[in-house]
Amino acid sequence: MDGAVLKLHDFPVLLTVACFALSCAVVFLTDIFAMPAAINAQNRTERTWRRRLGDFAVRIPVIALIFAFFFAISWRPIYSSQAVISFFVIFTGISRAKFEFIREPLVFSDIALVVDVFKYKEIFYATSLNIFFWIIAFAYVFGLSGLYMYWEPAILPARNGVLWVFLMFAVAIAPWLALFSRIVSEPVCRFTQKYLVRVDVKMDTVRFGTFASVVFHFVIWVGVRREAIVADLSGRLISALHELWEHGDEEPLIVVWQSESFIDLRHFGVESVRLPNLDRLREQAAQWGRMSSVFEGGYTLRTEFAVLSGLLPENVHIDASYPYLRASHYKDVVWPARLKKAGWKTQFIHPYDKTFFLRHKAMPQLGFDRMMMLDEFDHNSERDGPYVSDQSLTKSVIRAIDEDGTDKNFVFVASMANHGPWEPGRCGDLVDPVDIYAELLMRADHALGNLAHHLDRLDRPVWLLFYGDHAPLLKAFADPFPDPRTDYVIVPLGRARAHSQKPTPPQEEAPWNFIGAMLRYAGLSTEVPE
Repeated sequence: MDGAVLKLHDFPVLLTVACFALSCAVVFLTDIFAMPAAINAQNRTERTWRRRLGDFAVRIPVIALIFAFFFAISWRPIYSSQAVISFFVIFTGISRAKFEFIREPLVFSDIALVVDVFKYKEIFYATSLNIFFWIIAFAYVFGLSGLYMYWEPAILPARNGVLWVFLMFAVAIAPWLALFSRIVSEPVCRFTQKYLVRVDVKMDTVRFGTFASVVFHFVIWVGVRREAIVADLSGRLISALHELWEHGDEEPLIVVWQSESFIDLRHFGVESVRLPNLDRLREQAAQWGRMSSVFEGGYTLRTEFAVLSGLLPENVHIDASYPYLRASHYKDVVWPARLKKAGWKTQFIHPYDKTFFLRHKAMPQLGFDRMMMLDEFDHNSERDGPYVSDQSLTKSVIRAIDEDGTDKNFVFVASMANHGPWEPGRCGDLVDPVDIYAELLMRADHALGNLAHHLDRLDRPVWLLFYGDHAPLLKAFADPFPDPRTDYVIVPLGRARAHSQKPTPPQEEAPWNFIGAMLRYAGLSTEVPE
């Protein structure tokens, strides 16, 4: 065996080319497993043989760069082939696992969440990433690499070895660094956009496999010029607030409550759930009904940004998967910043780690004067459970509103109490995940009633928007959820409430229309962004 390997290494160029070709073949064969067969069939468009060959061809440079990196650190072709195959197969496996869990394959912005996955394992349902996971992972990576380093001879040239090493690293790394230069990124971005036609995560994963799709989307994210997009949006939206500062002597209060994973289970025949406060607010509401979901079962920030910005996902383009990575680009068009310019106080309240989803950087850029995050709550996970309860959050919100006085205030609240996992110990003696979730819904309804009661007593116009950010990942109940639309109400309270108002019929609404619709009902804006 050793003799055969040594003979192969007598032809280093041929061996390297053959190993790279083998890597490409295996990657092409395994990429199809990133998505279930049924999804592959649904998203596989009719393509000519030339387009199919093109889809293979555009993946080759991506595979080549990864091969070049492993070759640069080892100068061992067989090891590099094995490493590349492992690299792509691992990405494919992660993408498949993610899709099975939340119905979306891996996207480029997930790379930015890697640290958070390990830091907040429970919230990402990643508790399996324990000591045994790390032992197996390190044993595979370093153990197998060590065997190759011992067994396979390097083909590094004897003369000028250091120069060749630096040259190979330059080949492997320079193209990635060049993407951050506009001279390179813009033409590469234009070509990628033209070839993909449109960004579609599922379809692109079917066409190119997981890692190549991630790379192509990253290329677009780096290269797309947001300045022109945002300038166009700003011009179309600026007129929507032209009456905000002409509202007489009244100082309105707007409270937006984003309820984590809230969906009325009675839509699905679970009559044991009692939500009397939500029912009462529906009768008082200016508008209520079901919210069309930005995403099913996760990624709160996508719904959150849609509500705060008033922008459709296509307006945000490639940023839609993780808008807080480039929040500063949207600071002139989002609602908090525009309200702030019109003289409003703006506050963001969220009882969780301020660094999660980069909110500590994004929210000030989006126009919030003040943030109240987990460090301002008296919360002990061993005593109080994994998350701050809605009742405790309500008390903090009421206190913040009262302390702010009667200025024009916009308060955005993002709760956490309903978040999974719904395990025994969350709610007394309950052990069934569905029962635990139902109990949390009723607790959320009780807190909503307390908040609405306090707001209704204020001697000022008050508008309350309450909605669920997405359906829960409650696989014990349904997988996937039969209808991912959540619930919302837009309710006038205090001096804004019309006591003779008749109940309105329900209507479906998109999250990006919420704040515009509420301002229209309040008489604070004559136009609603499209």
